[in-house]
Amino acid sequence: MATIRPIDPGDHKAYMSLALSLAEKSPPQPSNFRVGAVLVDEEENTILSTGYTLELPGNTHAEQCCLQKFAATHGKSIDEVADLLPTGTVIYTTMEPCGKRLSGNLPCVDRILGTKTGVNGGIRTVYLGVQEPETFVGQNTGKMKLGKAGIECIHVAGLEDDILKVATAGHQPREA
Repeated sequence: MATIRPIDPGDHKAYMSLALSLAEKSPPQPSNFRVGAVLVDEEENTILSTGYTLELPGNTHAEQCCLQKFAATHGKSIDEVADLLPTGTVIYTTMEPCGKRLSGNLPCVDRILGTKTGVNGGIRTVYLGVQEPETFVGQNTGKMKLGKAGIECIHVAGLEDDILKVATAGHQPREA
């Protein structure tokens, strides 16, 4: 992973800005959002992994790439990531994690919920930049599903316009 300048503990906007810079690396497509994500050990203020939409082969989402890359650094598969995550793990994602995938792949919400089975309790907080627009799957229930499972979802304000501009690059303009 490239060297990333240190981010002060609790500087949620800086972590979200980093996630946004990752989203910009995602290729614009008419059929998905460009999203960036940063997996962080909040207790140690350490970046564990980063990811963005379509970074890895397949129809991969940002959160999926974060978890898959983190598992790979430990010689494990994404299915084994839960036990690898430290106690204070959180994830910053520019957009609300998907609750449904049209491709049939496991939704990011389910991947995050799956980390709760780990010895340290998995991802405890999701910091998000914007809610997922209803463009592809209608209303996303991801935030609600995470909350019901005890995973806190916190909106990081201030970058919404930039996040949506990057996320929707490559989409066809809607007719008025």
